[in-house]
Amino acid sequence: AGSRLQHEYVPSAHLSASCTCLAWAPAGARQPPSKDGPQRKKRKSEVGEVDKQLDILAIGTAVGSILLYSTVKGELQSKLDGGHDSRVNCVRWHQDSCCLYSCSDDKHIVEWNTQTCKVKCKWKGDNSSVTCLCISPDGKMLLSAGRTIKLWDLETKEVYRHFTGHATSVSSLMFTTVKPMNESKPFDGITGLYFLSGAIHDRLLSVWYIRSDRKEKNAVMSFTVTDEPTFVDLTVSEVKEEPVKLAVVCRDGQLHIFEHILNGYCKKPLTSNCTIQIATPGDDGDSTPKPVPILAAAFCTDKQSLLLAYGNILQPVIEKVSLNTSESHICLVRDIQKVLSLKTDAALTKVKTPVVNSDTKVLVPGIPGHSTAVKTPASGKEKKKNKRKPGETEESIEERLGALDIDVSKVKTPGGLPQTDSFAVLLVQGLESNDAEILNKVLNTRKENIVKNTVARMPIHAVIPLLHELTKRLQGNPYSASVMVRWLKSVFTLHASYLSTLPDLIPQLGMLYQLMESRVKTLQKLSRLHGRLFILVTQVAASQTVQDVPKVNQTAKLVYEDDSSEEEGSDDEMIADKDSDENWDEDEEKEEQSDEQDMTVEKEINGDSDLEPENESEEE
Repeated sequence: AGSRLQHEYVPSAHLSASCTCLAWAPAGARQPPSKDGPQRKKRKSEVGEVDKQLDILAIGTAVGSILLYSTVKGELQSKLDGGHDSRVNCVRWHQDSCCLYSCSDDKHIVEWNTQTCKVKCKWKGDNSSVTCLCISPDGKMLLSAGRTIKLWDLETKEVYRHFTGHATSVSSLMFTTVKPMNESKPFDGITGLYFLSGAIHDRLLSVWYIRSDRKEKNAVMSFTVTDEPTFVDLTVSEVKEEPVKLAVVCRDGQLHIFEHILNGYCKKPLTSNCTIQIATPGDDGDSTPKPVPILAAAFCTDKQSLLLAYGNILQPVIEKVSLNTSESHICLVRDIQKVLSLKTDAALTKVKTPVVNSDTKVLVPGIPGHSTAVKTPASGKEKKKNKRKPGETEESIEERLGALDIDVSKVKTPGGLPQTDSFAVLLVQGLESNDAEILNKVLNTRKENIVKNTVARMPIHAVIPLLHELTKRLQGNPYSASVMVRWLKSVFTLHASYLSTLPDLIPQLGMLYQLMESRVKTLQKLSRLHGRLFILVTQVAASQTVQDVPKVNQTAKLVYEDDSSEEEGSDDEMIADKDSDENWDEDEEKEEQSDEQDMTVEKEINGDSDLEPENESEEE
C-alpha cells in the first residue's frame, strides 16, 4: 500500500545466471515441511492469512536452472537442475499438483516434480525456442508458443491443436474464459474456450477460439495497441454475458483498457475503450509536463479498480485507481520527483552522527583508560580527505613496492635501457603496426644475447611476420643483411620445432631460400678472389717495407773480369732465373693453400660451417 520495498532476494549467481522469469506457486501448494520442525507458534489471526498467502516463487535463470524461493522463510528452498541447458523463458505452476512446467531456448518443455526436484517428463516443444506457456483452467491441457502456438494434452504429451501464431516470438499467453459461451453441448474442459496471445514487436493482441474440429487455425479477433505490449492482465469471464476486461501496458508507457464480450468472429481489430497515461504537473521551474511510464497494471479482485505501478523500475510507485471507462482518455498528474526525493531524504536521516564537544574526552579502544584529544569537527573534515593516521609520514613508492613484495631492483632499469622483455614487446608492436621506426630500433641491435633473448620471449604467432620482415631487409644493403643473419640464426634455432609444424612452410620461406642460393652461388669465386687479393695486398705491403729499408751503397769496390768464364756465367744466370720462377709459382700455391686453411680454421673457431647457408651469406 505504501509502495515500500518489503523483501529483496539476490541469488548468489545473479551475475552469471540472471533471473529471466518468475511465477508464484498457487496458495494451496505448500512445500514439504522443513526438518527443523515448527519454528514458532502462529497467532490465531495469522493462521487464516498464511493459507491464503503466496509463499513459493519459482525463478527461471539464464543458464537453465530454476530456483524455488520461499518468501516467508526468506531463503532458497531448492534448485531444479538438469532439465534445460539454455535460458529458461517461462515457468508455470499447475493448479492442484506440485507440478511445475518450464520452457526454454533449447526447444524443450520440462515437467518438474517440485517435491523431489527431479524432471518428471521432458519433450521437444518446437523447432525453435519455446518462449511462453499457459495451463488450461481444468489443468489437463497446456498451451506452448514459440512463434506458432500449440495446445498439448498433458497426459499423452501430444499436440491436440495447432494455431498459426505470430510473426515474432510470443511473449504472453492466457485463457480469457473458463466456460464455453454456448452451453448446449457438454463441456469437455477445453472446447469452446478463448485464449489471448501477444508477441514482441507486434501491436496486435490476438484472440483464438478452440474448436471441436481442427479446421480453423487463425485468430477470431484482435485488439490493437499503440506499441509492443510489455504487460498484460485480464479479468476472466465466468458468465456468458460478462465482458472480458483487458489491461495492456505498452512499451511507450501507456495503458490501454479493453472491455469486450467474446462471442465469435470479429473482422476488424478492436481499439481500446480507455487509455491511461501519467505525467508530471509541469510547475515550479520546469513548465513542460513530462510523461511518467506505466510499468505494470493489474486488476483488483473487485474487477472495478486497477493497481498501477509507474515511475522508475528501481523504485516504482504503486497506486490503486478506480476505473471510469466513460472517458476514452485519462491523464493522471503525479509529481513523481517529490515522492522520490522525499524517500531518499527519509532514508538518509536514519544515520545519526554523534555531536562532539571540545570539553568531552573520548576513550579510544586499545589501552584501557587511554584518552585522546578530540579534534574539532572542522579539522576532522580535512583529515577525512587524507586517510593517513595522524603522525604518520607518507610512504615512498619504494616502500610501497616493498610492501607489495615486488623486487625494487627489477623495477629500476639501469641507465634507462630497455630490457629484453620490453624488446620482445616492442618487436611484436612494430610487426603488428608495421612501424619502421620501432623495427629499426629493435632489429639493429648487434648484441648476440639480446637477440637470442628477444627471439626466445616473443610470442609464437609473431614468428612468421618476423621472418617476412627479415627477408625484406636481407634484400637491402649488405650491412643490414649481416645484422639480419644473426636474427635469422636465432629464429631458426629457437623456433625450429614450431616452424616444422607449419603445413605451408616452403611457400612461406621460398623467398628466403632463393635469396640464399643466389648469394651462395658466388661464394666460391669470391673466396678465391679473396685469397688472391690477400696475397697481392700482402706482397704490396712487403715490397713497401723492403723499400723503406735505408739504402746501403752496394757498388763494388773492386771488379774482376775473366774472359774465359763469360759464357758459362750467362748460362748459370739463366738456370738461376728458371729456378727462381718455379720457386715463385710454388710459393704462390703454398700461400693460397695456407690462406684457405686459415679461413677454414677461422670458421671452425667461430662455430660456423659451410653447411649453414645463413653464415655463408654472412661470410660475404
